Amino acid sequence: MNDRYSRQMRFKGIGENGQHSLANKHVLIIGAGALGCAAADMLARAGVGKLTIVDRDYVEWSNLTRQHLYTEDDVRALHAKAKAAEQRLAKVNSCITVEGIVQEFHSGNAEKLMEGVDLVMDATDNFHTRFLINDVSAKHSIPWIYGGCVEASGGAAFIDPEEPPCLQCLKDYIDTDGGSCDLLGIIGPAVQMTASYQTVLALQYLTGKIPNREWIYFNVWEGEHASISLDGLSDEECPSCSESASYPYLIHRKKMKTAVLCGRDTVQVRPIQPQDGMFENLRRRLSTRVSDWKANSHLISFSVDTYRFVLFKDGRALIHGVKDAEKAQLLYHKYIET
Repeated sequence: MNDRYSRQMRFKGIGENGQHSLANKHVLIIGAGALGCAAADMLARAGVGKLTIVDRDYVEWSNLTRQHLYTEDDVRALHAKAKAAEQRLAKVNSCITVEGIVQEFHSGNAEKLMEGVDLVMDATDNFHTRFLINDVSAKHSIPWIYGGCVEASGGAAFIDPEEPPCLQCLKDYIDTDGGSCDLLGIIGPAVQMTASYQTVLALQYLTGKIPNREWIYFNVWEGEHASISLDGLSDEECPSCSESASYPYLIHRKKMKTAVLCGRDTVQVRPIQPQDGMFENLRRRLSTRVSDWKANSHLISFSVDTYRFVLFKDGRALIHGVKDAEKAQLLYHKYIET
């Protein structure tokens, strides 16, 4: 194994001791899109002992321009991203452990998924999930690394729960509504730059170096680069990291949840809890009434009229061809819960 990591170990910032440290660390990556693919690939090749990848989605054609862990075969087979990433990374480095979990990261499972990890990598595409990561981080003292990119811009920051500010403290200083890749687009170099900054911060922390306390921003198209010091930005009344913290994003309400996916004409519907035998019941009830029926061990896809349903084992469904959350719930009740 010294030969595998020899060039990395010759770098004085890591060395032999740092390499041994990496081998004993567990990193959770939330999201297996463009950022998640890039960060997971670099961390796997660097020799991080265990990677857990959580993602709610499946591989589509539009992913292939920048999500380099996936292939056309993954699209045709309707593979879940987390499992496709797991299989690919197992071939990249067979000496580490990689686990892909096909779930949405939400308030009901966030604490369990982050339990026992050394570091969390944010590879999500929305600030609601990031604020949820932040709440669990603050509550259980688990450091995490923010990363976000859109168009040609990106940013990264190391969030240390032992040394505020946390993300909630910074909400008045950052743009939390800057648009999504589905609406504004994204180019590969912005993804790779963001993931590279994140991975540097991760390698620093995992090998015992204190990462820089800065919010890094850049635009690769315009050649712009800036950083903001995080010192002095903590909020003494922060609902996430102060002494009176209430962890607002961890409040779990037991009701059906919907999320409109911007730019995709798609709504995600998540029930209170999945029904027992849902896959088998649907196959028996619907397979002769719908078109384009496809299934694998993680999801089922089928079409009804102008709508396409992708149903996951945890009961979530992506309903394509609809923009309205209420309409999506009605379709879910009609075709999946009945």
